[in-house]
Amino acid sequence: MLLSMYFFVLGILALSHTMSPFMCRVFPANLSNKQYQLLFTQGSGESKEEIVNYEFDTKDLICLCISSVVGVWYVLKKHWIANNLFGLAFALNGVELLHLNNVSTGCILLGGLFVYDVFWVFGTNVMVTVAKSFEAPIKLVFPQDLLEKGLGASNFAMLGLGDIVIPGIFIALLLRFDVSLKKNTRTYFYTSFLAYIFGLGLTIFVMHTFKHAQPALLYLVPACVGFPVLVALVKGELTEMFRYEEETPSKEETTESEKDK
Repeated sequence: MLLSMYFFVLGILALSHTMSPFMCRVFPANLSNKQYQLLFTQGSGESKEEIVNYEFDTKDLICLCISSVVGVWYVLKKHWIANNLFGLAFALNGVELLHLNNVSTGCILLGGLFVYDVFWVFGTNVMVTVAKSFEAPIKLVFPQDLLEKGLGASNFAMLGLGDIVIPGIFIALLLRFDVSLKKNTRTYFYTSFLAYIFGLGLTIFVMHTFKHAQPALLYLVPACVGFPVLVALVKGELTEMFRYEEETPSKEETTESEKDK
């Protein structure tokens, strides 16, 4: 119950944040979008200190209400659709919040997790046991008997959120590298994105062929790293790719960026 409530709260916040850009587009222009502020302070007078200062508007409240409905649905029914909505929200927020600053770091991270994933899936039954028995939106589930049982399907294939977030932050890094080249192309982003789809498809194929759980990173890491590196080698930009390093914005730049938003 504690875990359910924990993921209930986190899921609502993550889903609200994920829905916010979409709500900004579909929110009717003729409706009033009122601004609100949640402020908690400590002390009084000159010693007053802000603890929480959060600004939100009507669109954020609508997102929160919709997310709360999904959250109640998840807590009461543990339905696979509600699980996937929360799981996708966690994954998108993870890709947004986690940043790699250069390709070398990304390759080291992916290489380490490649070994980690292979060992815990093939070397032991821990990963598979936890994935099957732990009731939480830490994975996406895909009903294999959807055509037979409809929304009440019960036989699922699973994809851990780590298999989305870890390659996702590397793909996001390559997108920023594309932007830094100032060529108005997204060559490395599209290459790595298609490589991810290829790797995921290969994972599913091998899983169904051998009827055994597969470590997705075994196929995703070589695809997501190998294809962009190969493209960079062909284009003669391999050195430039590995020299690229994203600068961390200063505190002043971050403040100005937040004001612009």
